[in-house]
Amino acid sequence: MSMLLDLPRPLLDVHRSALGRPWHERCASAQAQGLAVAIAQGHGLPEVLARVLAGRGVDLHAVPGFLEPRLRDLMPDPAVLVDMEAAADRLAAAIQTRERVAIFGDYDVDGAASAALLASALRDLGVPYRLHIPDRITEGYGPNVAAVRMLAEEGATLLVTVDCGTAGHEPLAEAGRLGMDVVVLDHHGAPEVLPQARAVVNPNRLDDLSGLGHLCAAGVVFLTLVALNRRLRRDGLAIPDLMAGLDLVALATIADVVPLHGLNRAFVRQGLAVMRGRGRRGLAALLDAAGLSETPQAWHLGFLLGPRINAGGRIGDSTLGARLLLCEDPIEAAGIAAQLDALNRERQAIEAAAVAEAEAEMGMRLERDPDQPVLVAGSPDWHPGVVGLIAARLKERFGRPAFAFALRQDGTATGSGRSIPGADLGRAVRACVEAGLAAKGGGHAMAAGVTLAALDLDRFREALSGDLAASVAEARLGEALLVDGLVSAGGVQPDLADAVERAGPFGQGAPEPVFALARHRVADARVVGTGHVKAQLRGRDGVAVGAIAFRAAESPVGRLLLSHIGRDVHAAGTLSRDRWRGADRVELRLCDVAEAD
Repeated sequence: MSMLLDLPRPLLDVHRSALGRPWHERCASAQAQGLAVAIAQGHGLPEVLARVLAGRGVDLHAVPGFLEPRLRDLMPDPAVLVDMEAAADRLAAAIQTRERVAIFGDYDVDGAASAALLASALRDLGVPYRLHIPDRITEGYGPNVAAVRMLAEEGATLLVTVDCGTAGHEPLAEAGRLGMDVVVLDHHGAPEVLPQARAVVNPNRLDDLSGLGHLCAAGVVFLTLVALNRRLRRDGLAIPDLMAGLDLVALATIADVVPLHGLNRAFVRQGLAVMRGRGRRGLAALLDAAGLSETPQAWHLGFLLGPRINAGGRIGDSTLGARLLLCEDPIEAAGIAAQLDALNRERQAIEAAAVAEAEAEMGMRLERDPDQPVLVAGSPDWHPGVVGLIAARLKERFGRPAFAFALRQDGTATGSGRSIPGADLGRAVRACVEAGLAAKGGGHAMAAGVTLAALDLDRFREALSGDLAASVAEARLGEALLVDGLVSAGGVQPDLADAVERAGPFGQGAPEPVFALARHRVADARVVGTGHVKAQLRGRDGVAVGAIAFRAAESPVGRLLLSHIGRDVHAAGTLSRDRWRGADRVELRLCDVAEAD
């Protein structure tokens, strides 16, 4: 429920920040403020934590369960998912007879984690399996006929697709013709007619009433393993240490940007606890390669681990991510992690040039037509592996859904899109496919992919714009920055971070609390790393706090900071913990600034 109220004046009188938006207090209404007081007094919580909870509509009686989400309380019976029992029965039969199982995954983090989760269980049970992750450029997304034939020739009698397959009609029909049974474990939006398969387990199929459509594919795979474990126990078998796979579920849940509520919160909370034990060799090696010595937090999964795992599928070997997550040898794991880290640096360089070109082009288009609801950009010079990242940067920069396309010499265009909350991009893309505007495509609300003829790019943009115009306009009405509280530089301390962390994990649908510093002097500001702006903000009492704005050197936020050294600004951001070498410091990750004159 919403706790927002139209205020006569924005917070700190910020009507238009560097990013062109007003600031408002999240917990502004009398109702929300009363709830915050009741939560603080009723549960003995710090006021700042109570305000964070109240601002997110957490009911007074739901506070204990929200602060300590437990799988035992939130875990559904997997059988609520359509076809789950059929999937568990078919997997159990393969395990009992030691059939050769082919696992077909996707090349992103969710696909790699889902494939590794299932493969780990089969490996622990002594079942032979073959893992196939398609090449993004030569095979594209999802199962394809050539790969299916190869897996059949290698002797697979059961094909399990993870994080794909719901729209794979022809490849899965070919699997059936070749004598393979098929089980689909997916979460992407589903067409009305499903492919030929023994089971299609997907909470987003039209006839599924489980209410679990917010799960990523790894979450679906984990529920499938729970159902499988229950089925195996009838025959005296069990999956060893099933809960150890929650680190993979947490990683995929954050990286795939699915809503962090209900079961997903429990997955991430418990998965982070598993990850901190560093029991998975591959993830431990990747944490080291990323230079992360502190305790992993949810945002590390999205900003440090996820991009490195994705790098293999974007510009290198698509199997590297899944191989790393399955690796049990520390030396081999370190080698794969180093490869992914190097590929990620290469990806960053490729991305930076393409993003600069795309932002310049879209900026000129918006000058001519500022009301475009959807941005569509394309270039023959863009690597297909970074178009999703280009789309994400365009979405962040211009505050509306965006698609970026790699134009190929054969006249086709392969694109990826990112959306804003409230505009369902996956549904709009599926509508384009059904209308014949695209050869194939799909996705979910916040991200989608599509392949079409390059000549149809303008028609595709027009179709998306017409479909999404109303929802984008409504979503952009709520662009005000919502601030959870005012603090000073001296108040940005570990005890504040401790209180706020209790309301986590944070991610899609569960935004990190934002705190504002009123009239703090920019004591220093400089560009560091790959276009980040690092600053020191000093309060009137002389106490300073470190602040950083990522990828902001050429953004309005970065430019305002760099031009206001020695002057006062209002600054807003989230808390970032730094426990390097035994220290415990907190700095501000800036999301917006405003002039304080």
